[in-house]
Amino acid sequence: MISHAIARRIRDLEQYSPMLTAPADLDEFWSRTLDTFRDKPLNDHVEEQPTPMRTVQAFKVTYEGFDDTPLSGWFVRPAGQEQEALPCIVMYHGYTGSKGYPEEYAQWAAMGYAVFAVDVRGQGGETGNRLPSEFGMSTGWLTQGILDKEQFYYLAITIDALKAVEWAAARHDVDASRIAVYGASQGGGLSLITAALSDIPAVAVANIPNMCHMDFGILNSESSLKEAAQFVSRYPEHLGQVLQTLSYFDMLNLGDRVKIPLLVSCGLKDMVCLPETIFAAYNRIRAPKDIAVYPFDGHYVGPHHTRRTMEFLQQHFG
Repeated sequence: MISHAIARRIRDLEQYSPMLTAPADLDEFWSRTLDTFRDKPLNDHVEEQPTPMRTVQAFKVTYEGFDDTPLSGWFVRPAGQEQEALPCIVMYHGYTGSKGYPEEYAQWAAMGYAVFAVDVRGQGGETGNRLPSEFGMSTGWLTQGILDKEQFYYLAITIDALKAVEWAAARHDVDASRIAVYGASQGGGLSLITAALSDIPAVAVANIPNMCHMDFGILNSESSLKEAAQFVSRYPEHLGQVLQTLSYFDMLNLGDRVKIPLLVSCGLKDMVCLPETIFAAYNRIRAPKDIAVYPFDGHYVGPHHTRRTMEFLQQHFG
Protein backbone atom coordinates (compact mmCIF):
# COMPACT_ATOMS: atom_id res chain seq x y z
CA MET A 1 0.00 0.00 0.00
CA ILE A 2 1.32 3.46 -0.93
CA SER A 3 0.43 6.54 1.12
CA HIS A 4 -1.86 9.18 -0.34
CA ALA A 5 0.85 11.83 0.03
CA ILE A 6 3.40 9.77 -1.90
CA ALA A 7 0.86 8.77 -4.55
CA ARG A 8 -0.15 12.40 -5.06
CA ARG A 9 3.48 13.51 -5.33
CA ILE A 10 4.19 10.90 -7.99
CA ARG A 11 0.96 11.70 -9.84
CA ASP A 12 1.85 15.39 -9.92
CA LEU A 13 5.29 14.56 -11.30
CA GLU A 14 3.80 12.29 -13.96
CA GLN A 15 1.71 15.23 -15.15
CA TYR A 16 4.52 17.79 -14.97
CA SER A 17 5.00 19.44 -18.36
CA PRO A 18 6.97 22.69 -18.25
CA MET A 19 7.39 24.89 -21.30
CA LEU A 20 10.20 23.88 -23.62
CA THR A 21 13.26 26.11 -23.74
CA ALA A 22 14.48 24.91 -27.15
CA PRO A 23 16.14 27.58 -29.30
CA ALA A 24 14.89 27.99 -32.85
CA ASP A 25 18.04 26.48 -34.36
CA LEU A 26 18.25 23.42 -32.07
CA ASP A 27 17.77 20.88 -34.87
CA GLU A 28 20.12 22.72 -37.22
CA PHE A 29 22.79 22.96 -34.52
CA TRP A 30 22.80 19.25 -33.80
CA SER A 31 22.55 18.24 -37.45
CA ARG A 32 25.57 20.39 -38.28
CA THR A 33 27.50 19.33 -35.19
CA LEU A 34 26.99 15.61 -35.73
CA ASP A 35 28.00 15.97 -39.39
CA THR A 36 31.16 17.78 -38.34
CA PHE A 37 32.28 14.99 -36.01
CA ARG A 38 30.93 12.00 -37.93
CA ASP A 39 34.22 11.15 -39.64
CA LYS A 40 36.60 12.41 -36.98
CA PRO A 41 39.08 9.57 -36.31
CA LEU A 42 39.21 7.95 -32.89
CA ASN A 43 43.03 7.58 -32.90
CA ASP A 44 42.62 4.87 -30.28
CA HIS A 45 45.17 2.77 -28.49
CA VAL A 46 44.37 -0.47 -26.64
CA GLU A 47 46.64 -2.33 -24.23
CA GLU A 48 45.77 -5.32 -22.03
CA GLN A 49 46.28 -4.75 -18.30
CA PRO A 50 46.74 -7.36 -15.54
CA THR A 51 44.12 -7.53 -12.78
CA PRO A 52 43.55 -9.84 -9.78
CA MET A 53 40.52 -11.30 -11.59
CA ARG A 54 41.11 -14.64 -13.32
CA THR A 55 37.81 -14.70 -15.21
CA VAL A 56 37.89 -11.14 -16.54
CA GLN A 57 40.10 -9.48 -19.12
CA ALA A 58 40.79 -5.74 -18.86
CA PHE A 59 42.22 -3.39 -21.47
CA LYS A 60 43.38 0.19 -21.02
CA VAL A 61 41.99 2.30 -23.85
CA THR A 62 42.68 5.82 -25.03
CA TYR A 63 40.66 7.45 -27.77
CA GLU A 64 39.81 10.94 -29.02
CA GLY A 65 36.41 12.62 -29.08
CA PHE A 66 35.73 16.34 -29.38
CA ASP A 67 39.39 17.32 -29.80
CA ASP A 68 42.84 15.78 -29.44
CA THR A 69 42.52 15.18 -25.69
CA PRO A 70 43.44 11.50 -25.04
CA LEU A 71 40.35 10.12 -23.27
CA SER A 72 40.99 7.18 -20.96
CA GLY A 73 38.75 4.15 -20.56
CA TRP A 74 38.57 0.54 -19.42
CA PHE A 75 37.34 -2.15 -21.77
CA VAL A 76 36.41 -5.17 -19.65
CA ARG A 77 35.05 -8.51 -20.87
CA PRO A 78 34.73 -12.12 -19.72
CA ALA A 79 37.97 -14.03 -20.25
CA GLY A 80 38.05 -16.82 -22.79
CA GLN A 81 35.40 -15.32 -25.09
CA GLU A 82 37.67 -13.39 -27.43
CA GLN A 83 36.02 -14.77 -30.57
CA GLU A 84 32.47 -14.03 -29.44
CA ALA A 85 30.68 -10.75 -30.17
CA LEU A 86 29.25 -9.77 -26.78
CA PRO A 87 26.69 -7.22 -25.70
CA CYS A 88 28.49 -4.13 -24.42
CA ILE A 89 27.57 -1.52 -21.79
CA VAL A 90 29.13 1.90 -22.35
CA MET A 91 29.35 3.56 -18.93
CA TYR A 92 29.62 7.21 -17.95
CA HIS A 93 30.42 8.24 -14.36
CA GLY A 94 29.00 10.97 -12.14
CA TYR A 95 30.33 14.50 -11.76
CA THR A 96 33.89 14.72 -10.32
CA GLY A 97 34.20 10.91 -10.58
CA SER A 98 36.21 8.62 -12.84
CA LYS A 99 36.13 5.27 -14.60
CA GLY A 100 37.66 3.74 -11.47
CA TYR A 101 39.18 0.26 -11.58
CA PRO A 102 38.33 -2.72 -13.82
CA GLU A 103 37.17 -4.69 -10.77
CA GLU A 104 34.17 -2.38 -10.46
CA TYR A 105 32.67 -3.92 -13.60
CA ALA A 106 33.12 -7.60 -12.75
CA GLN A 107 29.40 -8.10 -12.08
CA TRP A 108 28.60 -7.17 -15.68
CA ALA A 109 31.30 -9.46 -17.04
CA ALA A 110 29.79 -12.21 -14.87
CA MET A 111 26.55 -11.68 -16.81
CA GLY A 112 28.42 -12.25 -20.06
CA TYR A 113 28.66 -8.59 -21.07
CA ALA A 114 31.56 -6.42 -22.09
CA VAL A 115 31.90 -2.95 -20.55
CA PHE A 116 33.51 0.20 -21.88
CA ALA A 117 33.81 2.64 -18.97
CA VAL A 118 35.23 6.05 -19.82
CA ASP A 119 36.55 9.08 -17.99
CA VAL A 120 34.78 12.39 -18.45
CA ARG A 121 37.44 14.88 -19.44
CA GLY A 122 39.13 16.97 -16.78
CA GLN A 123 37.38 15.41 -13.80
CA GLY A 124 38.59 12.83 -11.28
CA GLY A 125 40.10 10.29 -13.64
CA GLU A 126 43.26 10.00 -15.72
CA THR A 127 41.97 12.21 -18.52
CA GLY A 128 42.98 15.82 -19.04
CA ASN A 129 41.13 18.54 -20.90
CA ARG A 130 42.55 20.49 -23.84
CA LEU A 131 39.36 22.44 -24.41
CA PRO A 132 40.24 26.16 -24.62
CA SER A 133 38.72 28.66 -22.22
CA GLU A 134 38.26 32.25 -23.33
CA PHE A 135 36.37 33.50 -20.27
CA GLY A 136 36.68 32.93 -16.54
CA MET A 137 34.98 30.00 -14.83
CA SER A 138 33.39 29.40 -11.46
CA THR A 139 34.40 26.31 -9.47
CA GLY A 140 34.43 23.00 -11.33
CA TRP A 141 34.10 22.41 -15.06
CA LEU A 142 30.51 23.22 -15.95
CA THR A 143 31.04 26.89 -16.79
CA GLN A 144 33.94 26.35 -19.17
CA GLY A 145 32.87 27.99 -22.44
CA ILE A 146 29.31 28.49 -21.16
CA LEU A 147 28.87 31.73 -23.14
CA ASP A 148 29.31 29.94 -26.48
CA LYS A 149 27.54 26.70 -27.37
CA GLU A 150 30.32 25.86 -29.85
CA GLN A 151 32.97 25.96 -27.10
CA PHE A 152 30.88 24.78 -24.14
CA TYR A 153 32.14 21.99 -21.90
CA TYR A 154 28.89 20.07 -22.35
CA LEU A 155 29.44 19.98 -26.10
CA ALA A 156 32.88 18.46 -25.60
CA ILE A 157 31.71 15.77 -23.17
CA THR A 158 28.68 14.97 -25.35
CA ILE A 159 30.87 14.35 -28.39
CA ASP A 160 33.26 12.34 -26.20
CA ALA A 161 30.31 10.19 -25.09
CA LEU A 162 29.08 9.69 -28.65
CA LYS A 163 32.55 8.65 -29.78
CA ALA A 164 32.71 6.12 -26.93
CA VAL A 165 29.74 4.19 -28.35
CA GLU A 166 31.27 4.50 -31.80
CA TRP A 167 34.47 2.94 -30.46
CA ALA A 168 32.57 0.06 -28.87
CA ALA A 169 30.52 -0.60 -32.01
CA ALA A 170 33.68 -0.95 -34.10
CA ARG A 171 35.09 -3.77 -31.94
CA HIS A 172 35.11 -7.26 -33.47
CA ASP A 173 34.28 -8.73 -30.04
CA VAL A 174 31.25 -6.47 -29.50
CA ASP A 175 27.82 -7.10 -30.96
CA ALA A 176 27.06 -3.65 -32.40
CA SER A 177 23.33 -4.38 -32.31
CA ARG A 178 23.43 -4.91 -28.52
CA ILE A 179 25.06 -1.82 -27.04
CA ALA A 180 23.66 -0.11 -23.95
CA VAL A 181 24.48 3.30 -22.54
CA TYR A 182 24.47 3.51 -18.76
CA GLY A 183 25.18 6.13 -16.12
CA ALA A 184 24.04 7.95 -13.01
CA SER A 185 23.75 11.68 -12.34
CA GLN A 186 26.07 13.33 -14.88
CA GLY A 187 26.47 9.87 -16.38
CA GLY A 188 22.70 9.49 -16.57
CA GLY A 189 22.50 12.77 -18.48
CA LEU A 190 25.20 11.59 -20.88
CA SER A 191 23.32 8.31 -21.36
CA LEU A 192 20.16 10.24 -22.27
CA ILE A 193 21.81 12.66 -24.65
CA THR A 194 23.73 9.83 -26.32
CA ALA A 195 20.48 7.89 -26.76
CA ALA A 196 18.92 11.03 -28.25
CA LEU A 197 21.72 11.81 -30.72
CA SER A 198 23.19 8.42 -31.71
CA ASP A 199 21.61 5.54 -33.59
CA ILE A 200 24.10 3.04 -32.09
CA PRO A 201 22.68 2.26 -28.63
CA ALA A 202 19.92 -0.34 -28.42
CA VAL A 203 18.87 0.44 -24.82
CA ALA A 204 19.65 3.10 -22.22
CA VAL A 205 19.81 3.29 -18.44
CA ALA A 206 19.75 6.78 -16.93
CA ASN A 207 19.81 6.76 -13.15
CA ILE A 208 19.03 10.02 -11.31
CA PRO A 209 20.04 11.88 -14.50
CA ASN A 210 21.40 15.40 -14.75
CA MET A 211 21.13 17.60 -17.89
CA CYS A 212 17.34 17.75 -17.53
CA HIS A 213 15.10 20.86 -17.19
CA MET A 214 18.22 22.88 -16.49
CA ASP A 215 16.49 26.24 -16.14
CA PHE A 216 14.75 24.73 -13.08
CA GLY A 217 17.96 23.07 -11.95
CA ILE A 218 20.09 26.22 -12.03
CA LEU A 219 17.53 27.85 -9.75
CA ASN A 220 17.03 25.02 -7.25
CA SER A 221 19.63 22.28 -7.54
CA GLU A 222 22.63 21.54 -5.32
CA SER A 223 24.30 19.79 -8.27
CA SER A 224 26.92 20.95 -10.73
CA LEU A 225 24.35 23.44 -12.00
CA LYS A 226 25.00 25.55 -8.90
CA GLU A 227 28.30 26.38 -10.62
CA ALA A 228 26.31 28.01 -13.40
CA ALA A 229 24.28 29.85 -10.74
CA GLN A 230 27.52 31.09 -9.15
CA PHE A 231 28.73 32.23 -12.56
CA VAL A 232 25.53 34.20 -13.19
CA SER A 233 25.64 35.64 -9.67
CA ARG A 234 29.05 37.04 -10.58
CA TYR A 235 28.03 38.10 -14.08
CA PRO A 236 24.25 38.72 -13.99
CA GLU A 237 24.36 40.35 -17.42
CA HIS A 238 25.09 36.90 -18.87
CA LEU A 239 22.00 35.11 -17.49
CA GLY A 240 20.20 35.01 -20.83
CA GLN A 241 23.23 33.64 -22.68
CA VAL A 242 23.90 31.00 -20.01
CA LEU A 243 20.31 29.75 -20.16
CA GLN A 244 20.39 29.71 -23.96
CA THR A 245 23.63 27.71 -24.04
CA LEU A 246 22.28 25.17 -21.56
CA SER A 247 19.09 24.78 -23.60
CA TYR A 248 20.96 23.11 -26.49
CA PHE A 249 21.94 20.25 -24.16
CA ASP A 250 18.78 19.99 -22.09
CA MET A 251 16.96 16.67 -22.29
CA LEU A 252 13.73 18.59 -21.76
CA ASN A 253 14.25 19.76 -25.35
CA LEU A 254 15.88 16.58 -26.71
CA GLY A 255 13.76 13.94 -24.98
CA ASP A 256 11.50 13.35 -27.97
CA ARG A 257 14.56 12.17 -29.93
CA VAL A 258 15.01 9.07 -27.73
CA LYS A 259 13.63 6.06 -29.63
CA ILE A 260 15.07 3.10 -27.71
CA PRO A 261 13.91 1.26 -24.55
CA LEU A 262 14.85 3.24 -21.48
CA LEU A 263 15.07 2.69 -17.72
CA VAL A 264 15.26 5.76 -15.47
CA SER A 265 15.48 6.10 -11.70
CA CYS A 266 14.45 8.98 -9.44
CA GLY A 267 14.65 9.63 -5.69
CA LEU A 268 11.98 11.91 -4.30
CA LYS A 269 14.40 13.24 -1.68
CA ASP A 270 17.08 14.04 -4.28
CA MET A 271 18.20 17.68 -4.01
CA VAL A 272 20.93 17.27 -6.63
CA CYS A 273 18.92 16.01 -9.60
CA LEU A 274 15.50 17.04 -8.43
CA PRO A 275 12.46 14.91 -9.31
CA GLU A 276 10.91 17.80 -11.28
CA THR A 277 13.92 17.92 -13.59
CA ILE A 278 13.93 14.17 -14.21
CA PHE A 279 10.20 13.89 -14.84
CA ALA A 280 10.18 16.97 -17.08
CA ALA A 281 12.50 15.14 -19.50
CA TYR A 282 11.06 11.66 -18.92
CA ASN A 283 7.52 12.81 -19.71
CA ARG A 284 8.71 14.06 -23.11
CA ILE A 285 10.07 10.66 -24.15
CA ARG A 286 7.77 8.54 -26.31
CA ALA A 287 9.97 5.44 -26.54
CA PRO A 288 9.29 2.28 -24.48
CA LYS A 289 10.25 3.43 -21.01
CA ASP A 290 10.03 2.76 -17.29
CA ILE A 291 10.89 4.91 -14.31
CA ALA A 292 11.70 3.56 -10.87
CA VAL A 293 10.65 6.05 -8.21
CA TYR A 294 12.12 5.68 -4.72
CA PRO A 295 10.21 7.95 -2.29
CA PHE A 296 12.86 7.93 0.44
CA ASP A 297 16.05 7.94 -1.65
CA GLY A 298 18.29 10.95 -2.19
CA HIS A 299 21.02 11.28 -4.78
CA TYR A 300 22.22 7.71 -4.93
CA VAL A 301 21.43 4.37 -6.54
CA GLY A 302 20.74 1.53 -4.14
CA PRO A 303 21.44 -2.20 -4.61
CA HIS A 304 17.75 -2.91 -5.26
CA HIS A 305 17.87 -0.70 -8.33
CA THR A 306 21.16 -2.23 -9.45
CA ARG A 307 19.38 -5.59 -9.50
CA ARG A 308 16.50 -4.02 -11.42
CA THR A 309 18.98 -2.64 -13.95
CA MET A 310 20.59 -6.03 -14.41
CA GLU A 311 17.17 -7.56 -15.05
CA PHE A 312 16.34 -4.79 -17.52
CA LEU A 313 19.51 -5.43 -19.53
CA GLN A 314 19.02 -9.18 -19.33
CA GLN A 315 15.50 -8.73 -20.70
CA HIS A 316 16.85 -6.97 -23.78
CA PHE A 317 20.22 -8.69 -24.24
CA GLY A 318 19.66 -12.17 -22.81
